[in-house]
Amino acid sequence: MSGHSKWKNIMHKKEKTDSARAKVFTKIGKEMTIAVREGGPDPTSNSKLRDLIQKAKSLNVPNDNIDRVIKKASGADAVEYEEMVYEGYGPGGVAVIVEAATDSRNRTAADVRHYFDKFGGNLGTTGCVSFMFSSKGVIYIPAEGLDEDKAMEDALECGAEDFVPEEEMFEVYTDPADLRSVADALTEKGYKYESAEVEKIPANYVTLTEEEHLVKMQKLLDALDDNDDVTQVWHNWE
Repeated sequence: MSGHSKWKNIMHKKEKTDSARAKVFTKIGKEMTIAVREGGPDPTSNSKLRDLIQKAKSLNVPNDNIDRVIKKASGADAVEYEEMVYEGYGPGGVAVIVEAATDSRNRTAADVRHYFDKFGGNLGTTGCVSFMFSSKGVIYIPAEGLDEDKAMEDALECGAEDFVPEEEMFEVYTDPADLRSVADALTEKGYKYESAEVEKIPANYVTLTEEEHLVKMQKLLDALDDNDDVTQVWHNWE
């Protein structure tokens, strides 16, 4: 399994302006609200919430903001968010999966459909592109100061399926069901990870060569990223 560009996207989010970082936290806040509703407000017993807290911290979100979201999500007046998944094709046949957390499915569906139509894509039905992706647990460990061979040995010993060394990050791949146990085992060995999430990895990538497709595909991704309801976008654009 080869590495992919997800970590570069995370780093890009870190470097955004304050207003854009606030938008990033709005998205994580929705995911945290859902995690609290499903598993409770204690991160020691709620692994999904614990991973989201770690993700928020890696994006430089202040602890006060994180605590505020958890407290609000635990209250009786917490907003009820619904998780939605949309699938379709972008310009040039790029497969796109959009994950959202929304308090208005009609609004979010209309927005997502509008983006696909506006930028030369086509929103499809459930399952139309998801078969092109496989779900994998991915743990990102900062490579600085670590021995690559030792890290690989430890990761495989902890139950990882694959280990991909990139320049700044070691990417540790797991079965989705083993993500938490592998992350915990690596933590016990002294490793600190930046992110541990289940990601959708494309089986094949599409290369766009026409300038119009390149421009429209980037505009589609930017529009989706700018929507507060959209939490994740997966695609097979190289």
